[in-house]
Amino acid sequence: MAAVSNTQTAVEQFASFLRRRQLVGARLTALHTVNVLRQVVATAHFSTIEELIDLLKVVGHQLQDAQPKEHSVGNVVLKMIHLIREEHGAVSIATADTAPNFSLANFVLLGQPQRQRNVPKNIEMKGLHENTASEPHNFAKAMKPVIIEAIQDVQYELETVYENVAKNAKDHIHSDEIVLTLGVSRTVEAFLKSAAHHRKFTVIVAETAPSYSGHIVARSLSSAGISTFLVPDSSIFAMMSRVNKVIIGAHAILANGGFFATTGSSLAATAARAHSTPVVVCAGQFKFTPKWTIYRHHGALDFGDPSHVLGFQEGNLVNTVNVVNPTFDYVQPELVDVFITNDGDHPPSSVYRLIKETYGDEEL
Repeated sequence: MAAVSNTQTAVEQFASFLRRRQLVGARLTALHTVNVLRQVVATAHFSTIEELIDLLKVVGHQLQDAQPKEHSVGNVVLKMIHLIREEHGAVSIATADTAPNFSLANFVLLGQPQRQRNVPKNIEMKGLHENTASEPHNFAKAMKPVIIEAIQDVQYELETVYENVAKNAKDHIHSDEIVLTLGVSRTVEAFLKSAAHHRKFTVIVAETAPSYSGHIVARSLSSAGISTFLVPDSSIFAMMSRVNKVIIGAHAILANGGFFATTGSSLAATAARAHSTPVVVCAGQFKFTPKWTIYRHHGALDFGDPSHVLGFQEGNLVNTVNVVNPTFDYVQPELVDVFITNDGDHPPSSVYRLIKETYGDEEL
């Protein structure tokens, strides 16, 4: 009972952190979600796999309700449920030789090393079908090692997402190119720094007002030896004729191939389309969200402090206008050329199929 109580406390504490925005960022919240779900599975008592899935759904809804705008939480929960169904099916069938799972993502990854999950050989298959009076939790004991191993694989994928996205950067950025980026994205930053080990190129960083987070990115890239120029957001269209490609990050990628990114991304993508400049989006596959449109009438997932746009010292003006400070832009799929993920490169048209493969049909 103490373990269950501690698990419930961990779930409520994590939900409180999300509600108060003490945890921000898709990757950070995804990692915390994995840790909480692993604790839930480790202390859960269940007789069937559906009981465990129902428990994870309850925890997932609790976390999503705490912060509906952080979609990586729901994505991780859906992926966990899909993996649990797959592992249960594999253990139940218990065939010695299983046919390889061919999919679009696996086709791209042929020849690349994968971390393999092996079903523990000491599992007695009769425990997967029913419990006994002497072993009331026989099913749970048999399945937990397999499920915990699958959860660890998800955690490993999240921990290495930057390296896996950036490993082929030299194939996308060529010598003497001019690249434009904006906003703070550790994925894009790692991608550009990885390419700088093999190529000499120039990066133009937009200021990304009113947060001016572009200053942080420009300092980081410059300290890594990359030729970097910082420009105001109003210069994006004027500079686009000199730019070879636009590389930006994403907060959430929707099933239709559109995505939400830092404010100004829609401006940059639209300007790039006008100049026939490729738009490349770097993001981990855990950001793929099985939804089509979110808050489309606002064009943003979240809103920041309006005083950063118009200060309260402008008293007369503040009383006569409504100030909106969107945190994210919605970028339409037709403005994107390719998504570079930790599982390969994909066009916007293939995102829906990848989402079905990642989360399965049962929960979509």
